[in-house]
Amino acid sequence: MISLTTQPIQVEPMLKRLESRHGGAICLFLGTVREFTRDKRTLALEYEAYSEMAERKLAELEHQARARWPILGVEIAHRVGRLEGGEVSVAVAVSTPHRAESFEACRWLIDTLKEVVPIWKKEEWSDGSHEWIHPAPPTETRA
Repeated sequence: MISLTTQPIQVEPMLKRLESRHGGAICLFLGTVREFTRDKRTLALEYEAYSEMAERKLAELEHQARARWPILGVEIAHRVGRLEGGEVSVAVAVSTPHRAESFEACRWLIDTLKEVVPIWKKEEWSDGSHEWIHPAPPTETRA
């Protein structure tokens, strides 16, 4: 299941939907709003998305991942709107028969999502400044 939501991401239902007697692993990644970015204190993040295109791109990523790994189930949820420190902004969960492929698929999905899905975030810092950030290009170093 793929979703963009203004509501807090509910992880338990995601994991429940991924349960399978054929699965041996469920890998879950949660992206959260951290307090500091590049030595600046973060007050909040605001996410915006081109919803139709973002959902279409997320579906494409799911399709590509299923072609690469023996995936039993995929769940991707991304928040839009204003988020405070500690809140979950994105969740990616993958169920596979074995842990290695679950880890690989989950990592590929979150890394590729950050590169190609039209979701932007505005970082608001304690000094009153802010910056809009587009999805990261693949060559950019992630911290």
